[in-house]
Amino acid sequence: MRSLPLFHRIAGAPVIVLGEGPLAEPKRRLVERAGGVAVGEDNPDAKLAFVALADPDAAAARLKARGVLVNVVDRPDLCDFTVPSILERDPVLVAVGTSGASAGLAKHVRLRLEALLPPSLGHLATALNHARKALRAKFPDPAARRQALDAALAQGGALDPLREDSASGVGEWLAGTDATHSRDHVVIVLESDDPDELTLRQARLLGAADVLLVDPGIPEAILERARADALRRVLPHDGELPAGLVVELRSS
Repeated sequence: MRSLPLFHRIAGAPVIVLGEGPLAEPKRRLVERAGGVAVGEDNPDAKLAFVALADPDAAAARLKARGVLVNVVDRPDLCDFTVPSILERDPVLVAVGTSGASAGLAKHVRLRLEALLPPSLGHLATALNHARKALRAKFPDPAARRQALDAALAQGGALDPLREDSASGVGEWLAGTDATHSRDHVVIVLESDDPDELTLRQARLLGAADVLLVDPGIPEAILERARADALRRVLPHDGELPAGLVVELRSS
């Protein structure tokens, strides 16, 4: 990754916005939309800044010297951070970025996603948040909880995020879900070192795996498609493993 994607909370915080007119105003609106307060360069408490000036180099250098993280409009070479194209289904946010390569491309990817993700997606997130205590009570083991949610949120599952009525079914799903936890062990034999040639099933298994058992020759580009917090062990492995979905990756 060229950038580390983060969601930064700025509610009530000062954010420097330098400039006027059509380049600066969208940044000012974005800050206010996220609950921040747009301020001038002289504010000593600001940690973020947007610079929309015809000649931004000197201002960007001054702010960086103060330890402020800077975004310079149309100058990705001067940016400490970039602003993605945002799809909002509150509280769900989908951010599409290109590390400053093309804002237009990010926008059109976001527009395609707008057509796919129903307006009810935010309601589903809120319903799952309200059910958090009940989920923890029914599934005290984190791996069991994750496995149950993965099954429900998968395509065609009881809480498929692309269905309009999923939010209203959270309570019924939780009441009827079997609390037993199975351990699944799946072997994937890779035909290619190219992560783009993973099948849809392989990609889903990697994304859901609690444990990865990996041949030493498996490239990092493949492993990056797995959950970042999945436990990794190198094959051959004979030790104990935690409960959950075990995915064994082998080279062909």
